[in-house]
Amino acid sequence: MTVTSVHDPSHREALWELEDAFERGDLISVFGRCTVSYEGRAASDLGAGDRLLVLKPDGAALVHTDEGRQPVNWQPPGSEHHAAVREGRLRVRSTRSDPDETLTVRFDRVHQLSAMAVTGGRNLTLHGSEEDLRTRVLERPELVEPGFEPKETERPSSAGPMDVFGVDADGTPVVVELKRRRVGPDAVGQLARYVRALREEIAAEDGDDGGDTPVVRGVLVAPSVTDRARGRLADRGFGHVALDPTSEE
Repeated sequence: MTVTSVHDPSHREALWELEDAFERGDLISVFGRCTVSYEGRAASDLGAGDRLLVLKPDGAALVHTDEGRQPVNWQPPGSEHHAAVREGRLRVRSTRSDPDETLTVRFDRVHQLSAMAVTGGRNLTLHGSEEDLRTRVLERPELVEPGFEPKETERPSSAGPMDVFGVDADGTPVVVELKRRRVGPDAVGQLARYVRALREEIAAEDGDDGGDTPVVRGVLVAPSVTDRARGRLADRGFGHVALDPTSEE
């Protein structure tokens, strides 16, 4: 494996290394004193600090500080990386057009730049994945509730594909959202969007002109939920089933 690493490069030297690494399709890490700005669905700025920028060949960009495992700023795969020297600083941008977003990192000084041809990580075998959880629900639907009957997986909707769609013992439509780990309020919001989309779909099919809202139930299947998530489930009338993808129960 080829690895390129430079210590305390000038901005121009760092630019040359970045351009070559972009051309090769390398995974790149840049550590240095920088500011970070984001423009898109919102806007944010980080003042000067020593941070790690990771640029992946699939377009992902991650900005890490000395705290936590999550990046403080990031761009998803499918973005495009660009570098330039502007106003005496190295500027690295990661952009995408759908939606229109730009992450800009401006380095006052680059302490370390490395570029590596990373391979072999795309065939990861997951144990205890959401797919395992889906398989358990399909093989033993009574784990969701007695009488539950799965009808379809990845059912399309205006809010995206539902993990599992089915009906309960009374024939009421049920949307089941699967999560392999402990989750918070965001998962409840996601389930709510699917339930709302299905209600609107059923109303349109029935020619409902504003009468009674169709009944659609929502069930979140996850090992555990936070207190805030539990409260929001109760507020919306959704259920929670504590189920671990690796459990034999």
